[in-house]
Amino acid sequence: MLHGRTIPPDMRLTRQQRARQRKMLRAFDAHRDGATQQEIAKVIFGVERLSRDDWQMSSSRHAVMSLLRDAHDLIAGGYRKLLRHRRRS
Repeated sequence: MLHGRTIPPDMRLTRQQRARQRKMLRAFDAHRDGATQQEIAKVIFGVERLSRDDWQMSSSRHAVMSLLRDAHDLIAGGYRKLLRHRRRS
């Protein structure tokens, strides 16, 4: 910008990827602070409390587990990929 050139938009993450990353970090912070997976699902996805059996089969449970797994990977060094630009095909 200092030289009068326009800055290209940051294309490393799509809007959906940015939204998922926010959910990942919220889930990780909540889990670290002692929240249960059901409590996380309630806050992030608006899921009401389920019985134990219903929770075991719930897609929300699997979504929370996926968010927590991916958040752990991101925090353990995966964030470095965000600093790299995607290669154009």
